[in-house]
Amino acid sequence: MPELPEVEALAAYLRERAVGHTVDRFEVASFSALKTYDPAPSAVAGLPITGAGRHGKFLDVGLGDDLHLVVHLARAGWLHYRDSFKSPAPLKPGSGPIALRVRLDDGSGFDLTEAGTQKSLAAYLVRDPVTEVPGVSRLGPDALAVSLPEFTERIRGRKGQIKGVLTDQEVLAGIGNAYSDEILHAARLSPFALTGKLTDEQIVTLYEAMRAIETDAVERSVGQKAAELKGEKRAGMRVHARTGLPCPVCGDTVREVSFADKSLQYCPACQTGGKPLADRRLSKLVR
Repeated sequence: MPELPEVEALAAYLRERAVGHTVDRFEVASFSALKTYDPAPSAVAGLPITGAGRHGKFLDVGLGDDLHLVVHLARAGWLHYRDSFKSPAPLKPGSGPIALRVRLDDGSGFDLTEAGTQKSLAAYLVRDPVTEVPGVSRLGPDALAVSLPEFTERIRGRKGQIKGVLTDQEVLAGIGNAYSDEILHAARLSPFALTGKLTDEQIVTLYEAMRAIETDAVERSVGQKAAELKGEKRAGMRVHARTGLPCPVCGDTVREVSFADKSLQYCPACQTGGKPLADRRLSKLVR
């Protein structure tokens, strides 16, 4: 799933490549992906792209004076920028993985795509993202903007395992499964450590790890082409998606805990005192 660094990089790429151009056509191939009906997609034609930013993991493309195309890429969504399109013909409904296409006045543009059969990509044409997009309205402070006192208050204010709290978008915006693994590894914390038992020192270490991991990932990602971002993300990981490989910090084997629809990775030596974590579905967790 694209997280804060990748969405920030996509926004930066659109600011560099698309801002200043006018939308020639806005095409919808997956009607389930577009969650709004007013304004209609036809209202976008002729509008200039005025900016690009993000709200947590939501991409926000400014259109004209008061419209926004807000997109949540979900688990398998992505943005593909095209210098040109093979055919001028409009997209047909159900055009493979393409959900939406934005054609610009210079012949370039971008597709919003989603792989797989579970279609969760969501796009909204709205005038006010904060009030009109439910996921945006519920977001907590951005992970790269939150202060240490507010971070401390929000972590301590949500009881649970730290992995789940870090990825709760209502607590902090922008952190997902991959970077939470990296942050917890850098902070030397078990993903199942309870927020109510974290010491003041551990909270500070966690905050500093979050800032360092996310800032480094943004710096590595911004300036990359959209097609290169996934590879850049994988190359920067120390434990996430590295099950069975040696930890680059201590050399211990990276372990995994699997759930029904996702998994997490961690280093026992760095994070759990050398003890492997058990799958919660089978036995009691080691903390």
